[in-house]
Amino acid sequence: MIIMEDNFSTKLQDKTYIALGSFDGLHKGHMKLIKEAKKMAKDNKGKSMVLTFKDHPLNTINKEITPKILLDNPSKAKILEENEVDIINFINFDKECMELSPEDFIKNMLHYYNAGGFVVGFNYRFGYKNLGDIDLLKKMSQEFNFNLNVVSPVKYLNEVISSSKIRHILIDDGNVDKAKKMLGRNYFLKGNIVRGKQLGRKLGFPTVNLNYNTKYVLPRGGVYYTLIEYENKLYKGITNVGYNPTVEDKKLNIETHILDFHKDIYGEDIVIYFSKRIRDEKKFSSLEDLKHQLKKDKSFAKRQSM
Repeated sequence: MIIMEDNFSTKLQDKTYIALGSFDGLHKGHMKLIKEAKKMAKDNKGKSMVLTFKDHPLNTINKEITPKILLDNPSKAKILEENEVDIINFINFDKECMELSPEDFIKNMLHYYNAGGFVVGFNYRFGYKNLGDIDLLKKMSQEFNFNLNVVSPVKYLNEVISSSKIRHILIDDGNVDKAKKMLGRNYFLKGNIVRGKQLGRKLGFPTVNLNYNTKYVLPRGGVYYTLIEYENKLYKGITNVGYNPTVEDKKLNIETHILDFHKDIYGEDIVIYFSKRIRDEKKFSSLEDLKHQLKKDKSFAKRQSM
């Protein structure tokens, strides 16, 4: 797969068939668009491309209201490569890009990327102030003779799947199981391990503390059954997202007890896949009560499938 960061300066020789969108979560709705772009490319003996922004456009327009991210760009590239996309292009949403008219946005892709067709979602908007819409795309497809596929929404339990919906489900509800149904995979966080207060070790439940990026969506505070990826191997885990109310910690921590794991991995990288919410965070009257609950949580985790 070719990874580009190109704002209409590189001319491509191969005919490309481009999926357009934010692709901020690569959820099931996004993956349907990508599947259709791959099919269009195959049918026309061209290359499939996913064109999206390097950073969320609101980072340029108004940082204060930029949503938390569900996926970073390296993770997007990895997922798209696994799905056999030919090209991903992360466009830089700068002032010039922001002021590009809808017509010029499409014309640039026809000229520079030799676009033979586009795949978009049912509510896709584009160009300066989002003035471009499906009607304009249909009109331009006839004028410039390119293929156009407008994909209908993908639903789960009669709800349209969207990144904002998934953010709400994770942040407000902590319903990681429902988020998984919409994403098509477990929601995950990644980062390196930093030293904590060592309280878990004293209780017989040693934990690792994730040094997380605050730009990411964090699931609602609570205790989760998780899968931990370390050195390409998966382990079962119990992850607490929160403030450890029993010991009155003021910093939000993401602490994980990894089952049947005894290595010292401070400074190393892990990925935490959130599989099921076990319970809310709770203040216990004693450390002994906390220890008793942790045994129950561990027993629950042991019974789960990988």
